[in-house]
Amino acid sequence: MELHILRASTEPEINAAFATLAQVKANALLIDADALFISHSKELAALAAQHAVLAVHAARDFVVAGGLMSYGNSPAESYRQAGVYAGRLLKGEKPGDLPVQQATKVSLAINLKAAKTLGLNVPNTLIGRADEVIE
Repeated sequence: MELHILRASTEPEINAAFATLAQVKANALLIDADALFISHSKELAALAAQHAVLAVHAARDFVVAGGLMSYGNSPAESYRQAGVYAGRLLKGEKPGDLPVQQATKVSLAINLKAAKTLGLNVPNTLIGRADEVIE
């Protein structure tokens, strides 16, 4: 297996990255949880379908937009934790005294329609573990 790391920071660069994926005949794509990519979930899902690439994104919006799968931290949990930290800071705690925290809840979403379009049969064990399944 060969790993290719592609970078994009603009919409034209996203299109160029998908062209590169086609050239190298990539079978799968892992999309980072970057603000640009989250805001372009619909376009990324369409490009992944157009290029028949199995794509996994960190944000659920990608799956709702027609992407195959997402696996990432729960935004609601992250916002809740940020609120707890803000409260602690407002009560006088020093930022340097607060511990670094890691996500404790991750969410798996699967779009079965996208899987069917890609010719995939998603195992029932994976569907059973998903937090959300879109049919």
